Amino acid sequence: MNFSHLANKLRSKITRFSGILSLDLDKTARRFVKEAIYGIMASQSVMLTEIGRQLESRVSLKKIEERFSRQLIKAGIWGSIHRHILSLASNRIKDKTLLILDLSDVKKKYAEKMEYLTKVHDGSEDEIVDGYWTNQIIATEVGSNEITPLHMSLYSQDSPDFTSENDEILAAINLVGEAVQNKGIWVIDRGADRDAIFEPLLQEQRDFIIRMVGTRDLIYQGNVARSLWLAHACRLPYQTTIAKVIDGKELIYNLNFGHVKVKLPDMETPLNMVVVRGLSSRPMMLLTTLEIGNKQEDVWFVVRAYLKRWSVEETIRFIKQTYDLENIRVLKYARLQNMMALLLAVFYFAAVVLDQNQKLMIMTGHILKSAKRVFGIPDFKYYALGDGLRNIFSRFPGQLKKQTKIHHPQLDFGFG
Repeated sequence: MNFSHLANKLRSKITRFSGILSLDLDKTARRFVKEAIYGIMASQSVMLTEIGRQLESRVSLKKIEERFSRQLIKAGIWGSIHRHILSLASNRIKDKTLLILDLSDVKKKYAEKMEYLTKVHDGSEDEIVDGYWTNQIIATEVGSNEITPLHMSLYSQDSPDFTSENDEILAAINLVGEAVQNKGIWVIDRGADRDAIFEPLLQEQRDFIIRMVGTRDLIYQGNVARSLWLAHACRLPYQTTIAKVIDGKELIYNLNFGHVKVKLPDMETPLNMVVVRGLSSRPMMLLTTLEIGNKQEDVWFVVRAYLKRWSVEETIRFIKQTYDLENIRVLKYARLQNMMALLLAVFYFAAVVLDQNQKLMIMTGHILKSAKRVFGIPDFKYYALGDGLRNIFSRFPGQLKKQTKIHHPQLDFGFG
């Protein structure tokens, strides 16, 4: 394929995609969203100066940065992008689709003037540093390597509009849950082991798999029992072996697993607690609404669904590293929040728009080949996609076309 032609086709595709996401915005904001999505891909940076350099404009970089700053603070950007991405993605969500909610953070260890900086935990250094909390929701299927980014938000408990972490989590769940008509299975780590999360999920009849800390009381055969005690007493009739790559090394885990039927105190919904031994010294406890019979496959589905979180953690690292998220320099809180929506758009483009039908397979293959990697393309292809997009646009720069009228948000992104 002619790579100059490919670069132009990609720019046209970005123009159409950004036009859908910015339908609710004014003309100047629509232009900004288009330029920002392209600029982030082309520069692999969220810094406004680096984004502006990609526009091939005769206007001074200082003027472009000033215009970007004015647009990035507009209140409607985050909502417009999320509404339209959820509209585009909704038909990809089935009853057994996993909706993986990741509670993470953006560290700004040396920042001082950014608005509403708060304290977050730096897991790599095991220390408390300045930064912001984030929620990400990514859809995937058990047994599939494809992902669909659905939600990215940033918040600070020092912001005047902050009420609680529970409210932030539930707002994300409700926004996505309503858009997908309550389909899917919510998969969340131990941070969601709270009555404030369980109760709304059960009231809205949303399926979930949530890892428990072990200190929670459950009702087992009419009696109250501590979840960790139940886990130690649980019969584990099934065995399997899995492998996980950690720091470049493949580790083998021999797992034993089973389940027990339980309820939450003061709640009538029947639940199952799936127990897994072999991942650490303590048993892993997964509370779920999913029905489990006497088949190993039923229990193993719950375990596999939760373990898909590993790939989502890799996804979050991809976003932070590829687009240098923690080097973001905008000072205003509203701009930080809107930048998360723009990153969601960039990632959705790479993960979904470039992969969604057979017409794009050849194009995606060329993008992967253009990524300059000494040891080839890794299994986690989105790193290579990010690199490839940047390389193509840097080798074959050009201006974005003006947006033509969009008749319907559900458009075919193929080349025809």
